[in-house]
Amino acid sequence: MNFSFLKRLRVGLAIFFLVLLALLFVDFRKSFSKDFYQWAVSLQFVPAILKSYFLPGIAALSITFLLLLTLFFGRVYCSVLCPLGILQDVISWISGKTKKKRRYKYHKAWTIGRYSLLVLVLLPLLLGSITLVTLLDPYSLFGRIATILFKPVVVVVNNVFAAGFAKADIYNWLYRYDMIPVHPAILIVNTIFLAGIGYFAFTRGRLYCNAICPVGTFLGLISRFAIFKIKINKHNCTHCGRCARVCKAECIEVKSQTIDYSRCVACYNCLTVCSDKAMTYNPKFGKPFVMPAGIEPKVAKKKGVSAPDSSKRNFLITSAVGIAALYGFKAPDSIPGVKKPKLIVPKPKGESTVPEVKTSAVSPPGSHSVWRFNKICTGCSLCVSACPTKVLQPSFLEYGLIGVMQPHMAYHKGLCEFDCTLCSDVCPTGAIIPITMDAKHLLQIGQVHFEKKNCIVEVEKTDCGACSEHCPTKAVQMIPYGKLFIPEVDQKICVGCGACEYACPTTPFKAIYVNGNPTHLAAEKPKTIKAKNVLKEGEFPF
Repeated sequence: MNFSFLKRLRVGLAIFFLVLLALLFVDFRKSFSKDFYQWAVSLQFVPAILKSYFLPGIAALSITFLLLLTLFFGRVYCSVLCPLGILQDVISWISGKTKKKRRYKYHKAWTIGRYSLLVLVLLPLLLGSITLVTLLDPYSLFGRIATILFKPVVVVVNNVFAAGFAKADIYNWLYRYDMIPVHPAILIVNTIFLAGIGYFAFTRGRLYCNAICPVGTFLGLISRFAIFKIKINKHNCTHCGRCARVCKAECIEVKSQTIDYSRCVACYNCLTVCSDKAMTYNPKFGKPFVMPAGIEPKVAKKKGVSAPDSSKRNFLITSAVGIAALYGFKAPDSIPGVKKPKLIVPKPKGESTVPEVKTSAVSPPGSHSVWRFNKICTGCSLCVSACPTKVLQPSFLEYGLIGVMQPHMAYHKGLCEFDCTLCSDVCPTGAIIPITMDAKHLLQIGQVHFEKKNCIVEVEKTDCGACSEHCPTKAVQMIPYGKLFIPEVDQKICVGCGACEYACPTTPFKAIYVNGNPTHLAAEKPKTIKAKNVLKEGEFPF
């Protein structure tokens, strides 16, 4: 069997999935369809588990495939499909380029620690708490890192080029995009995670995957019984240690010629560096696969140092080309059918004084209830990245500690577009169930409240009406107030979209705001009055 081809295939697929998933999270041009989102994340382990449980159907096929893949070939998910694992491989590759003499070596497994952590994650999950899964799930971790840390970098680069094109009177290639700043605590937490995982990868390869990651630990249990395994031919092995020095999982013990299969991530590095044909890849039954004659790997002149893998040299270039290709194409400024809100509101002269009274955060439309949303959402931030109005933002304490990192409706930063259901279309776990446009129009995720003491009309005795102008259901109407007009709310037809709150110009507290419904309700259909024809026969309206 050509082990070099096997490794190149693994590296090629890993690059593909890393670039694919990274583009989903950093894409601000909404270049992908909703079906593409679902396809791209369908093979992520934790989302597939949750979706198959709460929304039985095609997601069950995904999790069945992943389990069978692990049972046949070991932790291929970790080396090919997991974006956080592949990101660690990139960092490890950079480490190898910057520190030529650094090599891996065998370390004993942190058995008690990793299995104890797995139990600590699973027990609360079985009791209905997903907090630890949210924090440690590799897919969700990568999603937040990409959205909160990588996407701003892409946006800055885009804006620099957009400004340059604008000076050349070229406006149909790139456009400026403004990011919404996240809560400082969210930024700090994700920076710490990236720094910690990056340090582990730079110094110890896949240490996070084999010491902390609950998915890696769980799949490691199954991979012990994998049908196809890497084995050491003790008769051919010369104890040179090349295999151990390239093992990112640090699971090959040369002295005893054994491999810890619960930690092996199926990177196949060891197969290509052995010049003694001691590394084999074979099933539990049948004739072993050994390196065919004439396909021996090239070994560097220095003893114990393997030749660099040329398939990895172009990794960063390939990723950069993929990103450049996507952002080089002309794309619309927003999703078709979703209008970008343009607010024209008066500026208040002073600050508002009465705080907003919000007893519940607002969960996205399609989540059914805050309780259900907190129970299923892993906080991957895919809906945050896809939201065209940026109203969805990672939460800090809006849901309490149980919902840290899960998206909430931040109406001070955006509004929920009346004719948009994108967040429910892209959610990979089923935390936000897909809804129709007609259902969205009558779904009440919160109710509007008016604080007269903060309103410009009351405080500054001047006209405003921004809230009423932007309300899609006319739950906010302007009624006479002396010589002026002041808002009046009808909570029965309010859907809680937050257009009024976003449009309200008062700061720091809004004069009109949305308080979340812990359980989503059905709003009444707005009454419509048919216009009367007052024209006589033969008359024109102008």
